Amino acid sequence: MSASSGKNTRIALLLSGIVFGMVGLSFAAVPLYELFCQVTGFGGTTQRAEAGADAVSEREMKVRFNADVNGDLPWSFAAEEREVKVRVGENRLTFYKARNESDQAVTGVATFNVTPTKAGQYFNKVACFCFDEQKLQPGQEMEMGVSFFVDPAIEEDPNLDNVKTITLSYTFFRSLDEIEDPGEETEISRREETSGKTGRVAKVN
Repeated sequence: MSASSGKNTRIALLLSGIVFGMVGLSFAAVPLYELFCQVTGFGGTTQRAEAGADAVSEREMKVRFNADVNGDLPWSFAAEEREVKVRVGENRLTFYKARNESDQAVTGVATFNVTPTKAGQYFNKVACFCFDEQKLQPGQEMEMGVSFFVDPAIEEDPNLDNVKTITLSYTFFRSLDEIEDPGEETEISRREETSGKTGRVAKVN
């Protein structure tokens, strides 16, 4: 075997390994994303708090809410408020609403990110629905609450002096367990009209 042939073989094996690795990572995307964000702070990872802030300042900030759905999930998903104004340290509750538009029970799980990313460390969530599986029956709607506040420590960070608006975005994906089932995966691509049966569940985790 020539040197060039051996080199080509090694490159082919390397590329194959990368492809298989990418496939594996795609199936584990949600749990790995959660771990990665927690460790690195990537994507404007927010903080979790057991209670609200001890003090509220006079500084006001605008918080915008964004909602997206991965193409494999037959749901509609939206924020009930486009944006709110809050004072730094003020605890606020807002809701997102999801609806299963298919004719079968479907489980989804949400990831999130905050922009600008440098503000993520000061955006505290007391309660939210991210990374928790949410199962909706055909036509069922669910309200999901997010309780949050902007940490007063943001006022001590000169890098955040120019930040007036923070955007909190959630993206819902279909549960990994359902995607791994070929029959379920086929059903994802068929978004049929529901029978009109509607339930309503209010939930704050």
